Amino acid sequence: MKILSHRGFWHSVAEKNTPDAFIRSFDEGFGTETDLRDLNGQLVIAHDPATDDAMTAADCLALHQNRDPALPLALNIKADGLQKMVGALLEEFAPCDAFVFDMSIPDMLHWLNAGVPVFTRHSDIEPEPLLADRCAGIWLDAFGSDWWNADTIRRHLDAGRRVCIVSPELHRRPHLPVWDRLATAADLLNNDDVMICTDHPQTAKEHFGHAH
Repeated sequence: MKILSHRGFWHSVAEKNTPDAFIRSFDEGFGTETDLRDLNGQLVIAHDPATDDAMTAADCLALHQNRDPALPLALNIKADGLQKMVGALLEEFAPCDAFVFDMSIPDMLHWLNAGVPVFTRHSDIEPEPLLADRCAGIWLDAFGSDWWNADTIRRHLDAGRRVCIVSPELHRRPHLPVWDRLATAADLLNNDDVMICTDHPQTAKEHFGHAH
């Protein structure tokens, strides 16, 4: 199982989605999740509406390439119509283990047609993941309750899709019960097609032992 830091490996809220957080994440061997949107015709890293001091997506990808391009990048799409810019960026920094997710429903069709790896969401409010048969993976989310189990993940793996689990603390719920349950599924911990996105990457590494 691979560990992804949520908006980088940050020590304070102010470090989220910053170069320091990304460098720390990559140097510790973690992938990362981050947010993409456009500002003045340029791709930038920003969860909320971007300001002029936002880090460019190219700078983030350069940090990733210079450290380990095999570390997974989960790119949360915050605006429609970014396919051409993102596709060109991923081509510039190829090879790069990156996927996009969380775009609007109509925009997802354009991403799929553009050939960029897309993860569709499977959650307690989306019991049937949209267009799963065309997607590279599943963003396994749980907004109101920890509804999924190990067999949920195995079904997606058996269908040839990677799975990224959203750790419960991202929705302000305790994460340890889910982590303890997941830690008993040795086959999932030993599978590099399984990922977990967390605010606590170092703690997750210690909890899951050999996960990376």
